[in-house]
Amino acid sequence: MESDEQSPQLKGVVIISLPPPDNPSLGKTITAFTLTYNDYPQSHQTHQEDQLPISPPPPLPSQNPQLQFPTSRLFLGTPRKLLSFVFLSLFALAIYNSLFTNTFQELKSNNDDDDDQKPKSFVFPLYHKLGSREIPLNDLANPLRRLVYKENLVASVDHLNGPHKISKLASSNAAAAMDSSTIFPVRGNLYPDGLYFTYMLIGSPPQPYYLDIDTGSDLTWIQCDAPCTSCAKGANALYKPRRGNIVPPKDLLCMDVQRNQKDRYCETCNQCDYEIEYADHSSSMGVLATDKLLLMVANGSLTKLNFIFGCAYDQQGLLLSTMVKTDGVLGLTRAKVSLPSQLASQGIINNVVGHCLTTAVVGGGYMFLGDDFVPRWGMAWVPMLDSPSMEFYHTKVVKLSYGNSPLSLGGMDSRVKHVLFDSGSSYTYFPKEAYSELVASLNEVSGAGLIQTLDTTLPLCWRANFPIRSVKDVKKFFKTLTFQFGTKWLVMSTKFQIPPEGYLVISDKGNVCLGILDGSKVHDGSTIILGDISLRGQLVVYDNVHKKIGWTPSDCAKPNRLDSLPFFDSLPFFDGAC
Repeated sequence: MESDEQSPQLKGVVIISLPPPDNPSLGKTITAFTLTYNDYPQSHQTHQEDQLPISPPPPLPSQNPQLQFPTSRLFLGTPRKLLSFVFLSLFALAIYNSLFTNTFQELKSNNDDDDDQKPKSFVFPLYHKLGSREIPLNDLANPLRRLVYKENLVASVDHLNGPHKISKLASSNAAAAMDSSTIFPVRGNLYPDGLYFTYMLIGSPPQPYYLDIDTGSDLTWIQCDAPCTSCAKGANALYKPRRGNIVPPKDLLCMDVQRNQKDRYCETCNQCDYEIEYADHSSSMGVLATDKLLLMVANGSLTKLNFIFGCAYDQQGLLLSTMVKTDGVLGLTRAKVSLPSQLASQGIINNVVGHCLTTAVVGGGYMFLGDDFVPRWGMAWVPMLDSPSMEFYHTKVVKLSYGNSPLSLGGMDSRVKHVLFDSGSSYTYFPKEAYSELVASLNEVSGAGLIQTLDTTLPLCWRANFPIRSVKDVKKFFKTLTFQFGTKWLVMSTKFQIPPEGYLVISDKGNVCLGILDGSKVHDGSTIILGDISLRGQLVVYDNVHKKIGWTPSDCAKPNRLDSLPFFDSLPFFDGAC
């Protein structure tokens, strides 16, 4: 149209319709109704935006941003025209208001989507184990060493160099986020299985492995066909390493793992050997391997990164009988080789670990890595003891009571004032003196209606002259255990309370048993170890950034920020494209 051509006078309205919610790909629809006093016919055009081809709307009367509505001519028509105009104007106003509101919501949604591109805290579901495998004894010698492969294996491991890789389902900008976390569902129970476990997706293509969550172990390891000398049945197929997966002894994490072993760095070796012996004298031996670890972020995106873990080809002792529902151990201490430390060193999370185990008989809960799921209020915090030789999560306790009766902490020996939080232990352990005093205090329940009896489940059990279906049926006979931290003054101290549900177990014979054991031969013999039985019903957080341990009561169904957990039943199937 020429610039000097007379523009038709326009009266009408432009209606913009949003796409239906169930099919947003249709885009917006722009419908223009025009009526002029020239010989132009009435125009009606539709404009599809977004993913569909764009058709321009009919030309407006001028390049002028202001539309001129000549009222002298517009209202010279019949009253019907006037009413039509008023109706169309009101309708257009309503459409505009609706459009403005939705546009604002779209912009807000886009901002939220940008935030979602960042990896958020990782949360794991939790599940359970039989036995009382305890803390690795780091100062043990390593008498059992052998080569896994006969041929020379020279691996070039680039596990911590450069930014971590992000899968095609996550944003490439996600790697830079420090405030990120991942959440894992947890399954398990205290009795009869005796453990809580979650799953990890490892390898290319990724395969699921069920791992016992253990805040008392440094190294994550899975059973491995390298070939396997002695392996338990396990829940999944053995991990099969390739030559490129084997970590060489010059790797810094290898040196860290071997620092407490008798035979340390081997310059002529082509692999990094390790052996872990647990307090129940079971052991795991293998080599360090590296492979891809696939983590699902809380917003549903996937993050793929390099991860160093143990390829365990020789298990001995109780591990062979207890690893029926699991494939290995998930190490969660402060050690450099632990999973949270590796993720933190790559800038993926802040080094914070949390777990929440339900008190339900069927067990479960969740675990997270990162600080996004830490409650901002309602937590009780105590300082974490920071010892270069101790990577465990422990703190100092100043007083321990059963009801109103104090229990001995061992006199002047300060070591017995340490409390260690260990999710890898099924039960809780007291030093000998405190344990003896607790057992003596429990003699009062025998005169209250319970009778001490023999039971192979645990050393100290009672039966009743009525059916015992749960701890609730007998909790009235027992008292609460209270740990005081910071000061002996009750009002000013930080308290961790364990109700009868936190130290009693109902056996398969219908007896009630004490889930606190004599710890004089466990660890150093003078540390209180809080195991799964006493950690249930609490959200426990290990903040390695600020060196503190915190807890708050919880039903452990899910974090407040999540609608649901990605439980095992919804494990995705992956192909080689990941």
